[in-house]
Amino acid sequence: MDFTVEKKESENNAENAHPTTLDSSSQLASALDSNNKEIEERQARELKAGLHPLKHKFVFWYTRRTPGVRNQTSYEDNIKKIVEFSTVEGFWVCYCHLARPASLPSPTDLHLFKEGIRPLWEDSANCNGGKWIIRFKKVVSGRFWEDLVLALVGDQLDYGDNICGAVLSIRFNEDILSVWNRNASDHQAVMALRDSIKRHLKLPHSYVMEYKPHDASLRDNSSYRNTWLRG
Repeated sequence: MDFTVEKKESENNAENAHPTTLDSSSQLASALDSNNKEIEERQARELKAGLHPLKHKFVFWYTRRTPGVRNQTSYEDNIKKIVEFSTVEGFWVCYCHLARPASLPSPTDLHLFKEGIRPLWEDSANCNGGKWIIRFKKVVSGRFWEDLVLALVGDQLDYGDNICGAVLSIRFNEDILSVWNRNASDHQAVMALRDSIKRHLKLPHSYVMEYKPHDASLRDNSSYRNTWLRG
């Protein structure tokens, strides 16, 4: 390979790049560096305190839905932040005090999302993404939800940085698990996430997973109807 030619082409591309693009890239890089520094500082403090830091800080949210009401304003108003945690010890303290799925009224949603991401389609981390959906009989949903929570908190799922969070939706005749990711157009990441979920939850072959981009949910105002991809 002619590294001289490659270098000249790189320099020409840099000269021709639009200033706004360069500024945006620099701002993004700066934001990522700042975020990584904050994470490292947090983990250092937790290690010093004798705790076991998680890769990400998480927040549990709770939504009590009003049957028949679907407008976005009422939904946002009903989302309540329960608790946040960033260590293994903090997680178990939180989780042991949370109500189990079987005791939750219908319809409600329990959300587990990375800090800084709200469980809304319009959130900047979610707006270009989508979710994998799995429907369960109510008698088994609690076990699968717990396995999913442990996989998410432990950063065990493939393409973990592309994952925003997970939702347990308690409904009248079934419970629904969904895993939200950042980029619905990244087919490789979407399919790898599906395979990883199947593997960690040990899903029987009879279970069908469905995928739906959030922009489609915004258009038809539905989380789980009219899914686009099954697998």
